[in-house]
Amino acid sequence: MATTTVGDYLLARLREWGVDTVFGYPGDGINGLLASWGRAGDRPRFVQARHEEMSAFEAVGYAKFTGRLGVCAATSGPGAIHLLNGLYDAKLDHVPVVAIVGQTNRSAMGGSYQQEVDLLSLYKDVASDYVQTVTVPEQLPNVLDRAIRVAMAERAPTALIIPADVQELEYTPPGHEFKMVPSSLGVDWPEIAPDGAAIRKAAEVLNAGSKVAILAGAGARGAREELMRVADLLGAGVAKALLGKDVLPDDLPYVTGSIGLLGTRPSYELMQGCDTLLTVGSSFPYTQFMPELDQARAVQIDFDPKMIGMRYPYEVNLVGDAASTLRALIPLLERKPDRSWREDVEAGVERWWETVRMEAMVEADPINPMRLFHELSARLPGDAIVTADSGSAANWYARNLRFHGDVRGSLSGTLATMGPGVPYGIGAKFGLPDRPVIAFVGDGAMQMNGLAELLTIKHYWQEWIDPRLIVAVLHNNDLNQVTWEMRAMQGAPKFPQSQVLPEMDYAAFAASIGLQAISVEKPEQIGPAWDRALSADVPTLLDVRCDPDVPPIPPHATFEQVKATAESLVKGDEDRWGVLKEGVKTKMQEFLPHREK
Repeated sequence: MATTTVGDYLLARLREWGVDTVFGYPGDGINGLLASWGRAGDRPRFVQARHEEMSAFEAVGYAKFTGRLGVCAATSGPGAIHLLNGLYDAKLDHVPVVAIVGQTNRSAMGGSYQQEVDLLSLYKDVASDYVQTVTVPEQLPNVLDRAIRVAMAERAPTALIIPADVQELEYTPPGHEFKMVPSSLGVDWPEIAPDGAAIRKAAEVLNAGSKVAILAGAGARGAREELMRVADLLGAGVAKALLGKDVLPDDLPYVTGSIGLLGTRPSYELMQGCDTLLTVGSSFPYTQFMPELDQARAVQIDFDPKMIGMRYPYEVNLVGDAASTLRALIPLLERKPDRSWREDVEAGVERWWETVRMEAMVEADPINPMRLFHELSARLPGDAIVTADSGSAANWYARNLRFHGDVRGSLSGTLATMGPGVPYGIGAKFGLPDRPVIAFVGDGAMQMNGLAELLTIKHYWQEWIDPRLIVAVLHNNDLNQVTWEMRAMQGAPKFPQSQVLPEMDYAAFAASIGLQAISVEKPEQIGPAWDRALSADVPTLLDVRCDPDVPPIPPHATFEQVKATAESLVKGDEDRWGVLKEGVKTKMQEFLPHREK
């Protein structure tokens, strides 16, 4: 009878937990695990990224879009270090991910050995909820089970460090004796019901208001029907935090869209005009975009008591699952007979989407990036998954892309790191292979890591039920978001030495590895390019030549930001004339006559 090693048992235990995919990259620090994978017939599936950071991002994307646990694996030393950025993305966006990392042999630890890094110290912040080193086989079931449970309970990354020699030891389970810790599989999660007295108090606050605003975040995702019912009873408008963009569809007339620096004018006006605020499943951090601190009475609902009561002086802080808490609240809410506030909100939303259309049609040199997003909105499959990278792509994703049906979407919210757009999409395809995925990526992020990860798409795409994974590259040869931030926040002109990117033919690269590649150089080519990509039976890259001078001006830009931008142009910005021309044309659309219904 063959010996079961620690590595063998680890993979078997992951299978028992229902883990079907592990995103990773090999190295001698996990050779024992890789040998076990070979004996296990590649179960759970080992998905090889091009870099460990991409493995972590793919695990985050998998977890975000499936609601299941994400798992990534890497070797000791540099491999473990490379996972960190993706794990911090999981930590800051509250996503359950377990990292399994190798370590040098126990006999070499403390000896300044090759690839020896103090991983417990390195991981103690990113995996602060749970990180442990496995030193004997009997530890394994308890440590792994706890890492999984803690990741799921805290919606956070956790980590297991397994020395290379331990991976190859014969597995022996913990016994019924002193200082052994047996463990068990599974967990039945409770539905956290809110306190009855607090529900009544919250209802009193919400019933007393005449201009109610709702702020919904990612924590409200499982409460769509309840949220719609509450909004109807209260005659409320609903603004969405960036990570909650897919909580409610944008074709609901009272949904005002994203809030914050990347937000919409209707969301800004909703918060400026309300007298009551209900926040559901969001820890949106930018208080300046919420009502004045003495303006509105407020109620917050959140699953996590550690995250409640922040950002605003809430009168009632309800700890509970969003759906069950709203269900308890609904019978106590009085339908507001005066619908004038709701009518004003809806009129503002209608005008906003017409403004978005008009701004997208403003001529640019060569392509207005807003049109790329606008043209997709009308074609977006109802079951699509959309990812966006950090940078100017996030602006247009937040403001210009109109979700409907069961469209899902996400990006790196709190960490706002560059690079997750393509690997998020890959993670989504492994978790939900029957759904189309669209990734919007700036050329800076594409050069940083997206090009390499196209090889991962090429390697695996034929296994997906739906082969459509579309990567749309915003090709403007500029690190555009930082360029605009320098202008608006620093009052400094563009610094070409840091901002200008080397020219790259992204379509040619994609075509060279067998993907469908479409170069888009004129505005009239955008719609047909989307049609080709969405009807293809192969992944597609759209290389879209965008004008870097089209300003991502928020509709609520402050006088100070506009003044700083103007001053930066006067100081000799090399793109000043293009910026002035596109800025004036774009901003004018807000004030021109709009189409009547």
